[in-house]
Amino acid sequence: MDLHKLQKQDYQTGQVLLIDKPLGWTSFQVVNKVRWLIRKGFDIKKIKVGHAGTLDPLASGLLILCTGKFTKKIETYQAQHKEYTGTITLGGTTPSYDLETAIDQRFDLTGLTQEAITKASRQFVGDIMQQPPVFSALKREGKRLYEYARAGEAVEIPKRSVHISCFEITRIELPELDFRVVCSKGTYIRSLAHDFGKALNNGGHLSALRRTKIGKFDVKKAHTIEAIIANFKSSTE
Repeated sequence: MDLHKLQKQDYQTGQVLLIDKPLGWTSFQVVNKVRWLIRKGFDIKKIKVGHAGTLDPLASGLLILCTGKFTKKIETYQAQHKEYTGTITLGGTTPSYDLETAIDQRFDLTGLTQEAITKASRQFVGDIMQQPPVFSALKREGKRLYEYARAGEAVEIPKRSVHISCFEITRIELPELDFRVVCSKGTYIRSLAHDFGKALNNGGHLSALRRTKIGKFDVKKAHTIEAIIANFKSSTE
């Protein structure tokens, strides 16, 4: 997609923008930034912009943004399979299942073999039952789960069925494991990391995550935030 060719009417009629979300940004911040750039660049008072699938601040990678009338397509894109790469660190668990919170329990990795790791990974291919992390934006009785977690309140989170079509370990350098996973909508990679540690009679948490694909869309064709900003700056000069 050549951003330089897009005009006011293009954004209003509808566009699909592929963004390579940087670490530290929320998905909502990316949406707000792009919406502001479009409004300022084309002197538009109001423009719809939404994203098709949240990425946590500690994750990077592909974020699909839809503008104008194309926001009606968001649910279609959200339903498509997704591909991620990342790192699981074994030997410790965290309440959030990632690096948002500190390690609360440590485990000894002595005796853990590559064979055991490969064998355990096979348990997570196909239809599996998964419990979402308590540090998530899912709602329970009208309240976000992370609100309960940060208040120290216990809440029952039912497991749900997700589908993982591929889960491969691409590097083993304990305590770290690199992986690639292809999964259905609603899969929490943080929960996968946590459950994988348990399957090894150990502990694990997600220490790096990057979304590389959503359906036919690839992060290799995505624009960085810096490129988006530079494009609008040059277009208005």
